Amino acid sequence: MPTIGVYDPDKLKELLQAVLLIESDLSLPVVLRRVVKAACALTDAKYGAIGVLDSSGEKLSEFITEGLSDEEIRLIGNKPIGRGILGALITDAVPLRTANLPGHEKSYGFPLHHPKMLTFLGVPIKVSGTVFGNIYLTEKEQGLEFTNGDEEIVISLAQAAGIAIENSRLHSRVRELTLTEDRARIARDLHDEVIQRIFAVGLSLQSMTRLIDSDQVRGRLQDSIDELDETIKQIRTTIFALETTQRLGQSSARSKILTVVSEAVQPLGFEPMVTFTGPIDAFVEEPVLSNLLSVLREALSNIARHAQATRVDINISATQTLILKVEDDGVGLKTDGRVGMGIKNMRDRARQLGGDLTFDISHLGGVQLLWTADL
Repeated sequence: MPTIGVYDPDKLKELLQAVLLIESDLSLPVVLRRVVKAACALTDAKYGAIGVLDSSGEKLSEFITEGLSDEEIRLIGNKPIGRGILGALITDAVPLRTANLPGHEKSYGFPLHHPKMLTFLGVPIKVSGTVFGNIYLTEKEQGLEFTNGDEEIVISLAQAAGIAIENSRLHSRVRELTLTEDRARIARDLHDEVIQRIFAVGLSLQSMTRLIDSDQVRGRLQDSIDELDETIKQIRTTIFALETTQRLGQSSARSKILTVVSEAVQPLGFEPMVTFTGPIDAFVEEPVLSNLLSVLREALSNIARHAQATRVDINISATQTLILKVEDDGVGLKTDGRVGMGIKNMRDRARQLGGDLTFDISHLGGVQLLWTADL
């Protein structure tokens, strides 16, 4: 069968964009919602869902839908638990495709008020070799059947989703666990499992570049590979933070910075990406550290209140100068020229330490804050 990379560069580009999107957030509910939304878009399916298996692995504990209105969901009533053709996917854990869902031998029927659904495609999501749940897609546009190409695309998406889910679970456990041995074990898991799998995906994508004739698509593919490299850097930062916390408890500069970031997750609605460059724990001491934490806390608070952002990237580097860079994809800078007390205080803190505060347009589309201090 022809590969997607050679014969359908548009679909390949959409798939890569979907993979990067679901990898960009560590919150599991957001990841799952993005997966089902991307699956519908990539296959032109009117309806989609992700069924998450319970601890027994025999029935569904969660069912996240796409394409149904709140009123339709209310009228349908109880969510599926995994009977009929949904149960067949749980039992067999292999892709399943049919052009006649009601006529399938495993079909269980639909409840009252359920929309008509004829075509069907189901693909399992595996995390560390174990089935986590399934992607369900129905009603391909214009009454068409789902194709072999659709199935291949959703299988690739499910593989990426498995990595994202595993990454999300590990990060959630990092925030919850405090025992030294658990942190060390999670750091090993992140390094030995997650990083290696993302690296393998990057190598696979790299090998596909020679199969693509379009310079534009090849460039987009390289951009996606670069994004995966950046994700690996982010995970390495988390590993370093875990190891630092293990050695030094909660007293290191890195651990205090990560604590401020974790406090901002709830008001932001997502987890910022943090990278460190240079010997942060060796160079950043008082009074620079306390001022840095105050500025970072104020910057994240401003983003949560005003930016309407869905992504925040934080980079902190230490050489002879401490540089804090905070970027978001929000609505941008105000143009009325007024400066609030929070910004004035951040600028004063910088200048007292021989640095400065500047704002610019971020490459993400929102605001870039650059705060410096002399070390």
